[in-house]
Amino acid sequence: MSRLFRAAIVIYAARALGASSWGAFSYALGISAFLTIFSDIGINALLTKETARHPELQSGYLSTAFFIKLALLLLCAAGVIIITPFITDIPEARALMPILILVFAFDTLRDLGSALARALEKMEIEAGGSIFANFAITVIGFLALYFYGTSASLAWSYAAGSGVGLIAIIYILRKHLTHILRHFRKELIRPILETAWPFGLLGIMGAIMINTDIIMIGWLRTAEEVGYYAAAQKLILLAYIIPALLASATFPALSRLAGPSSEQARKLLLKSLKLITGASIAAVIFGLLLGPLAYEFLFGAEYLPGLTAFKILLFSILIVYPGTLLGNALFAYDDSKYFLKFVVVSTLTNAALNLALIPSYGIEGAAISTVTTQLITNSLLYIRVKHKLKI
Repeated sequence: MSRLFRAAIVIYAARALGASSWGAFSYALGISAFLTIFSDIGINALLTKETARHPELQSGYLSTAFFIKLALLLLCAAGVIIITPFITDIPEARALMPILILVFAFDTLRDLGSALARALEKMEIEAGGSIFANFAITVIGFLALYFYGTSASLAWSYAAGSGVGLIAIIYILRKHLTHILRHFRKELIRPILETAWPFGLLGIMGAIMINTDIIMIGWLRTAEEVGYYAAAQKLILLAYIIPALLASATFPALSRLAGPSSEQARKLLLKSLKLITGASIAAVIFGLLLGPLAYEFLFGAEYLPGLTAFKILLFSILIVYPGTLLGNALFAYDDSKYFLKFVVVSTLTNAALNLALIPSYGIEGAAISTVTTQLITNSLLYIRVKHKLKI
């Protein structure tokens, strides 16, 4: 539901701003997201896993994780401000980045609350917080675009909605957050960072897939083409919510059951993989049959140059759906050190393919690069899970 709210404002914004201005907004959003992903480095997933396994350690982990994320957020925000003048020649995008830092700061802190809710196996809190935040962004965004019609007004609406969502989840979890400032444990900093960063690499890999294409299209082509590609990509990202929901729902149970000889964990993973693989096939078939009509209806004829890229990106669903569950499985089994290899491979492959394909083939080349990179890296992930879990 929350993604549907966000999709509504995305579609309206793309139409209201036009390909060029929407492209500038998407470019700024991509760069800000890429630089601020390092504010998590897997801490949310670690908090969920450790507090699900050891509820008595909840206060210490939560408080220490909060201060670590706060420090990382400040470093990332400073990095965005310093680097911005050197990474874009699009003036409109450059002006938006300081505003969008607030969006990711609020989202990052709200995600910490969502991680706590998952650990408590109260997914309704996480879902409710996400829905409320995206509803706020949608309502404020529609009003801002209606009255002002600029990319800056859209950026401020994202920041306001994310801030409202953060306040909401703080209020809902207030009983668990009462002593968040008092239970900081210095001795937990190193274990949290050492354990969390490998899983954070999986998130970085996903961010590379999502944001590197946008950034490199902006470098190598035009703002309009960024807009076309961003429209196609947003629909695909909306479809990615399905494996994310299933992974979030099964991760706490998988973390508890995981062990060298846990047949229950193996059965849970296999059942989830069968379900998500069937869903991925259905989603691709549906997208190929009805996607082109929906694409033009939603975004308008102005964005039809992005339709071919959309069709190519559809095939990433077959890879991402099971890959999301496989990544969670490795982390649940404390085998996440292999993520470094996956991130290095995905980063180098994606960048090399983008450099080779985007100058000649434009956004279609970027789409091919993404699907190819995902196929390679998720194949490595599958091989590791098959070896580790004997499935």
